[in-house]
Amino acid sequence: HYSGLEEAVYRNIQACKELAQTTRTAYGPNGMNKMVINHLEKLFVTNDAATILRELEVQHPAAKMLVMASHMQEQEVGDGTNFVLVFAGVLLELAEDLLRMGLSVSEASYMVIEGYEKACKKALEILPDLVCCSAKNLRDVEEVASLLHTSVMSKQYGNEHFLAKLIAQACVSILPDSGHFNVDNIRVCKIVGAGISASSVLHGMVFKKETEGDVTSVKDAKIAVYSCPFDGMITETKGTVLIKNAEELMNFSKGEENLMDLQVKAIADSGANVVVTGGKVADMALHYANKYNLMLVRLNSKWDLRRLCKTVGATALPRLTPPTLEEMGHCDSVYLSEVGDTQVVVFKHEKEDGAISTILIRGSTDNLMDDIERAVDDGVNTFKVLTRDKRLVPGGGATEIELAKQITSYGETCPGLDQYAIKKFAEAFEAIPRALAENSGVKANEVISKLYAVHQEGNKNVGFDIEAEAAAVKDMLEAGVLDTYLGKSWGIKLATNAAVTVLRVDQIIMAKPAGGPKPPSGKKDWDEDQND
Repeated sequence: HYSGLEEAVYRNIQACKELAQTTRTAYGPNGMNKMVINHLEKLFVTNDAATILRELEVQHPAAKMLVMASHMQEQEVGDGTNFVLVFAGVLLELAEDLLRMGLSVSEASYMVIEGYEKACKKALEILPDLVCCSAKNLRDVEEVASLLHTSVMSKQYGNEHFLAKLIAQACVSILPDSGHFNVDNIRVCKIVGAGISASSVLHGMVFKKETEGDVTSVKDAKIAVYSCPFDGMITETKGTVLIKNAEELMNFSKGEENLMDLQVKAIADSGANVVVTGGKVADMALHYANKYNLMLVRLNSKWDLRRLCKTVGATALPRLTPPTLEEMGHCDSVYLSEVGDTQVVVFKHEKEDGAISTILIRGSTDNLMDDIERAVDDGVNTFKVLTRDKRLVPGGGATEIELAKQITSYGETCPGLDQYAIKKFAEAFEAIPRALAENSGVKANEVISKLYAVHQEGNKNVGFDIEAEAAAVKDMLEAGVLDTYLGKSWGIKLATNAAVTVLRVDQIIMAKPAGGPKPPSGKKDWDEDQND
């Protein structure tokens, strides 16, 4: 029997272990998919840890720590969220063994925390020595595609070559000369139909919309963007107009028409030939837009309108006033096209700094396309990480086994009780190749013993071969299975921080109203004298 203090620590560890176990079976290219139904009853079928965690409503405060670490990895690197969860979960699982060794919980926790922090520091010192290669030229589509394989493969095993090439084309085409890459500049447009192999890259923006008027194509477009409806002004107050004869009725409607005509003519005279509006388009306004050969596009989403303004360099105007040259946007061509049976409007931009690329995803179901979109996001984020740091480490568990080997040796040189925690930290790294092996249906112990044997001979780049039938290993550098250095170092740092934070907690105090009888909800001023 544990005291209340010990019970709290073990319960925290248990909650974190269960959460890590959920995503552990989804780790790697052969990971199983999870079917998540969120609070809005929307269905997700994915093995992407970031999505699973975002849609799960984790209640336990200690488990929330791991979720926060995983979100931090998603924001910082954009990939490797599952690595953080699995690694932090195993660190806590092994810490539990140390806590049961017989020391008091406070002493044991201090020893484990101290050891884990030392081991984490050592791991980050060793990691630069494990770098096996660096990206040479980020403007070469073939090279970039080969570097994105690994991150895409874990989500879309089998389609990684095709998707990595698409992502590479999109990223390279908009990489500015300054080298500062913005993830928001790669958009994804999903259209049901055909198959994954029909997906393509378009330079510019694509909207699943039809044009409103007769004009469907404009070259050298000058774009006026309005956040208001494309309609005449409506008065704030109601007014009553008394019309006595037919002539007055004609004059009344003619006045409205003339006003609309003047407004649209002023827009056309300013040089604009494309009008994008964020509200409804009135029939009369549409008539005059056709008369003055203006192409009309309606975007319901404020977010799309804002993104388009950024792309074409326009300012969204709140009223139907003719735009000045500074407020107008420019792009090479705007045209209506058809993809499958879906009409799309394309704002095409030739290459320049700050331009936007759109990856057009085709697929048979919405769930499939959502999963491909997540793979694309990971690929784009990996490219961004490479623009910050071009170093790469071997994947497939090679880096983890080498770290485990070197940290175990380091642990043996440390005096005191810390060495037990340091060795457990090293053992935790085995969880990554173990998860890869188990999810591929191979005996994990056999794989890990083979990896250790090869690494003892000095082959740092050898990892688990997921394509082999049995427990086999191969050189990850030759196979092209590479992880980003930044992704790995942030993952180790965040997982260790999360595990240590959970171990530092010995009590969870929930701020809730106390129990007991409720105060009487009688009449107001009940204690005052009735005669007053």
